[in-house]
Amino acid sequence: MSSQAAGSSSGGSGDGGAPRRNSRKPKYSKFTQQELPACKPILTPKWVISVFVLVGIIFVPIGVVSLMASKKVVEIVDRYDDACVPDNTTDKLAYIQNSTIPKTCTRTLKVPKDMKSPIFVYYQLDNFYQNHRRYVKSRSDKQLRDASKANDTSTCDPESTINGVAIVPCGLIAWSTFNDTYVLAHNSKNLTVDKKDISWKSDREHKFGSDVFPKNFQKGSLIGGKALDPNKSLSEQEDLIVWMRTAALPTFRKLYGRIHVNLTENDTITVTLENNYNTYSFGGKKKLVLSTSTWLGGKNDFLGLAYLSVGGLCFFLAFAFTLLYLIKPRNLGDNNYLSWNRSPAGR
Repeated sequence: MSSQAAGSSSGGSGDGGAPRRNSRKPKYSKFTQQELPACKPILTPKWVISVFVLVGIIFVPIGVVSLMASKKVVEIVDRYDDACVPDNTTDKLAYIQNSTIPKTCTRTLKVPKDMKSPIFVYYQLDNFYQNHRRYVKSRSDKQLRDASKANDTSTCDPESTINGVAIVPCGLIAWSTFNDTYVLAHNSKNLTVDKKDISWKSDREHKFGSDVFPKNFQKGSLIGGKALDPNKSLSEQEDLIVWMRTAALPTFRKLYGRIHVNLTENDTITVTLENNYNTYSFGGKKKLVLSTSTWLGGKNDFLGLAYLSVGGLCFFLAFAFTLLYLIKPRNLGDNNYLSWNRSPAGR
């Protein structure tokens, strides 16, 4: 019996008693075996120098054009957070938190160069970390998008509910919406600031619902920022939409509106603003920015300088390698340069 059982276990495959092995070897393929045709360039001195020169030829003109476009942008930047605090104020935080004190402030701006419309009006905040993890997570995208999800406030702490009633929109981001206002005048006439389409179209149409209305917002004991119109849907309140697209860096600008009037050099603009937003508690700065734009966007010298730096570096390396190749040439693939072929005295 034992011999019969042994025979059945070893010869059960029906191939004369030889055991069958299950192989995990993959099916042969030139791709898996890395046998596909490939280009393996040899880095000869001429080839390397040519590449550096080509990159320099491409990058330097791009850098020059980008820098020239940036230089054409005309900007007016006015910091007003300190200037709009009364001179006899010793406690700025107490001043900004006292709602009985008027916060109206008048600033005068001078146009340095001709500014063609549209002129973009921004507010700039410094030392404001919108990218803080807890701040960024304190929102409910479902609630912003769908009216039936008004009670979805699980991710909105600490601004989720008031007396058990959900806040719409909830979260720290919405609660801290920027609430300074600007009224601009030119030649004794008010400049109309167009606040339409200042937000992304995709945000208005897909992230903020047309059937979602503010509810129970800024009704707590501590008021954070702007109060929203309860009769307008969130998709219509573009200041909120702009603010809720959080910035990646602690210094950022957000679009306030546009001016569709040309301004000429040495014109004077009078700005009447409400200095409501509290940046004094964390050492922040507030600035009003008026800027034109070019095909490249707003003023940004970094892109042009980066292209010029890389292009200049490539030209320098090409020149250095050329000198090295001419002064001390060497044959390609010369085995005499291998360490084991060198004489001890030549090391």
